[in-house]
Amino acid sequence: MKTSKRQTNPDARAGQQEPLPQEQPAQDAPQHEAAQEEAMQSLETRLSQAETQRDEYLTMAQRVQADFDNFRRRNQSVRAEAFEDGAASFIKTILPVCDNLERALATESSDEALCSGVKLVQKQLLEALEKRGVTVIDRVGQPFDPRLEDAVTQGTPEEGEPGTVAQVFLKGYQLGDQVLRHAMVKVIVA
Repeated sequence: MKTSKRQTNPDARAGQQEPLPQEQPAQDAPQHEAAQEEAMQSLETRLSQAETQRDEYLTMAQRVQADFDNFRRRNQSVRAEAFEDGAASFIKTILPVCDNLERALATESSDEALCSGVKLVQKQLLEALEKRGVTVIDRVGQPFDPRLEDAVTQGTPEEGEPGTVAQVFLKGYQLGDQVLRHAMVKVIVA
């Protein structure tokens, strides 16, 4: 019986074999191409989304970096201003010491060693203030400047040219452009 089955199979007689999986019928080719095209579109969409997300993250990172740089600059500026404000405040507390040393030297004393010591202390204090950038406002004979001086009395034209400083009662001090204490002066009026 086995021999008869072989002879009845028309394909077996012709010597044809079943098609291999690679050799698909022509009607499956358009479906395969459509699936590949759909897969490519899906990949292109995902790539486009990834690029968009990458650009968003890059923009966000650049913004954060710029914000941090601005914060660092502001922080340095605030810290420098705070240091300068603290230094100015401390210097203001020392100015009366300078005044008292000057008054002590203006008094008559027979003790030369004491006078010499006070002069030395005053010199060191003024040098320390000068190193810090403090300058004395002492403008006798110059035009009165209300930004630097306070007029406490008026002088007569016989003392000098009108509108100028005739005498300084209390020296003023400034740190850079900042006036720490205005000089108290006598101004000549016409």
